[in-house]
Amino acid sequence: MNIQSYLKGFSGYLKLERSLAENSIEAYKNDVAKLFQYLETAEKVDSLKVITLKELRAFLVYLNELGAQASTQSRVVSGIKSFFGYLLQEELINTDPSELLETPKIIRKLPDTLNIHEIDLLINAIDASKPDGMRNKAIMEVLYGCGLRVSELTDLRISNISEETEFIRVIGKGNKERIVPIGGTALKLLKIYREEVRVHQNIKKGNEDFVFLNRFGAKLSRISIFNLIKSLAVIAGIRKSISPHTLRHSFATHLIEGGADLRAIQEMLGHASITTTEIYTHLDRDYLKTVITEFHPRA
Repeated sequence: MNIQSYLKGFSGYLKLERSLAENSIEAYKNDVAKLFQYLETAEKVDSLKVITLKELRAFLVYLNELGAQASTQSRVVSGIKSFFGYLLQEELINTDPSELLETPKIIRKLPDTLNIHEIDLLINAIDASKPDGMRNKAIMEVLYGCGLRVSELTDLRISNISEETEFIRVIGKGNKERIVPIGGTALKLLKIYREEVRVHQNIKKGNEDFVFLNRFGAKLSRISIFNLIKSLAVIAGIRKSISPHTLRHSFATHLIEGGADLRAIQEMLGHASITTTEIYTHLDRDYLKTVITEFHPRA
């Protein structure tokens, strides 16, 4: 089989008719290529028209044995279904063997969170007397106070901060824009950092509008934020495995525990679906008991 010609046509289909991003197109193409590598190695088929559901299921078993996670397998199934849908549309096959191919169930892991005391420990572990101390305090307050993704933090621009209205403009996944409230503590530290620290830096051309800069005057990298939080956890004596995303999880969880509306949290986090936000409703039983006791008329 000349799989490359099929993949080329599939790529065009995904781009023109499905309007997928380049990264998604490449992922789908790679997944389909893996399927045909498997079929070739296993000497299963030599023609598109003789591929059946049996071979596709065997491929998923093969991926599972290799240790592929359910989320990866789910993406592979999506790619395979799109590929055979394309072949059927182009009349290169008569029937779609992937029609009854089931997507593995993805078990959502409850995200790790920090309680308020641990958040304070983390921020208090920063030495404000050091050159990057005030910047790091502002970083932590903005991450936790606004629930940003790490890439959203590193891409944050001065022109997107409104001190008057206490909102920031965030460019999230898929280049989608959202407006997020920013608390007084985060705003205060941002102001101190910008007026007392950042103003004295030699800023590299093209980086003038980025809020957080490294010592060379360039935009901070994602890995530098990861390293900062890992080092602060060690100093603070926090034994949990944490990352910048832990602060985002904590932001959402603490809002829910405080009684915030799920739709409002969805908007602030920039989730396309409410089901993504619902993962944060992993509240402990004592809290749920308290809610029932306080608010239910028959409690």
